[in-house]
Amino acid sequence: MPAIEPLPLARLTTLRTGGTPERMFEARSRDELIDALRETWDRGEPWLVVGGGSNLFVGDDEYDGTVVLVRTSGIQRLPAPRPGRALVRVEAGHDWDALVAYTVAEGLAGIEAMSGIPGTVGAAPVQNIGAYGQELVQTLVEVELIDESTGEVSVVPAAELGLGFRTSVLKAHYGSVAARSAVILSVTLDLADVGHGEFPVAGEQLRRALGLDAAATVSLAWVRDHVLATRAAKGMVLDDADPDTHSAGSFFQNAIVSESFARTLPPECPRWPVAPDIDPVTVIPLSAYHGVVPAPVGSSPDVKISAAWLIEHAGLRRGFRLPRSRAALSSKHALALTNRGGASAAELAELARFIQGRVASEFGLILQPEPVLVGVEL
Repeated sequence: MPAIEPLPLARLTTLRTGGTPERMFEARSRDELIDALRETWDRGEPWLVVGGGSNLFVGDDEYDGTVVLVRTSGIQRLPAPRPGRALVRVEAGHDWDALVAYTVAEGLAGIEAMSGIPGTVGAAPVQNIGAYGQELVQTLVEVELIDESTGEVSVVPAAELGLGFRTSVLKAHYGSVAARSAVILSVTLDLADVGHGEFPVAGEQLRRALGLDAAATVSLAWVRDHVLATRAAKGMVLDDADPDTHSAGSFFQNAIVSESFARTLPPECPRWPVAPDIDPVTVIPLSAYHGVVPAPVGSSPDVKISAAWLIEHAGLRRGFRLPRSRAALSSKHALALTNRGGASAAELAELARFIQGRVASEFGLILQPEPVLVGVEL
């Protein structure tokens, strides 16, 4: 069993907070990961899986349970499902950005806009990660996972994961538990085999971020390089020497609101329409069918609102901190809460609550945290 001397979670999370757990396993193979999880679950104690630690906000107290570090790695290219496509299966502990670099080098498109996102591949479906209009749900085929309730391993199609905006059935949102308590072992993606030539960039949000018009053509490598540069300018690429990157990335989610609520916000507030889920199948019981199919019920699409804009226009500029606090907004991006050196989880939580209160007071909207909170209250 891969047991190691427990390390403080402050050394394993990008926000640099968290006490030391009672027990810690470091799993470097699929079998070690399965064995560590089964032993932990048999104990019936609290448990926490840590990959890159980039989407965790952990409290200051010692963790009364077991932490399993996922350190598996490896990429397997599978037979293509159809011409022009490629399947890749990736171990859960593989570094996400290393996977993106591999796909770009192989001429495979579909996740290049998510370059520079910290963390591991196994965490990506939990959060349904995304950037600049690309989301994992667009390329995810299936995951292999192990369920806590049974200890059994199964392959689950992406359609059964409840993937939505920064959510899935595997994510424990603040104030709730995950709908399905399980740990991902591997992920399979379906990518477009476009090669290394230039092609038009799909998606207005990505084109806008890269300064491209609809007719421009660029290579995958160009997109990756420019996304990395854009993220680095916002302090969103990990750098030990840069306190602006000592964060959990975007701390608050961009808000999804109704179109009517969006109209109450200032017109200059950035917003993007969110396409409603459409069920193309209408089932009418034979006994109720009279030769007429009812027209579909129209609905206004929801709207995604920029949380960073709301924070800045609530009077909280980049670099803002409370008096005597070692926690602050990033000096490069208003959506990142940063540890400026030795900040406690309590200091970061105090800043987060202050931000929520200011935005709610100004705009009537309560921002929701994006990281998974462990032993922390907002």
